[in-house]
Amino acid sequence: DVQLQASGGGLVQAGGSLRLSCAASGFRFDEYAIGWFRQAPGKEREGLSSISSSDGSTYYADSVKGRYTISSDNAKNTVYLQMNSLKPEDTAVYYCAALKAYYRSSYHRLSAPFYDYWGQGTQVTVSS
Repeated sequence: DVQLQASGGGLVQAGGSLRLSCAASGFRFDEYAIGWFRQAPGKEREGLSSISSSDGSTYYADSVKGRYTISSDNAKNTVYLQMNSLKPEDTAVYYCAALKAYYRSSYHRLSAPFYDYWGQGTQVTVSS
């Protein structure tokens, strides 16, 4: 079975950092890109970042560029999202997801409808 297990969320003060992990199993990791999304109450799901394990290509939304860093440990089939300089508006449920790696544009990599598999989400709360 395909599984994407997101973890690492929690409560942090503004200006703090968190590192999220997404452990993938049940599919060929090198054939997929992994993306991170978030959804706050009453808002649409927002694409944040994506990485392809096969070529290392990364994409970032403008809202997180310079603050978030995505990385991949291919030996562990795990993708990380390092989040620094967190703001209260970063509060949301964060999801990881997988899409076919042949989607190479930022449009595809940051758009939820193109993703095939989704994890369960982890809550991130940033207090002011």
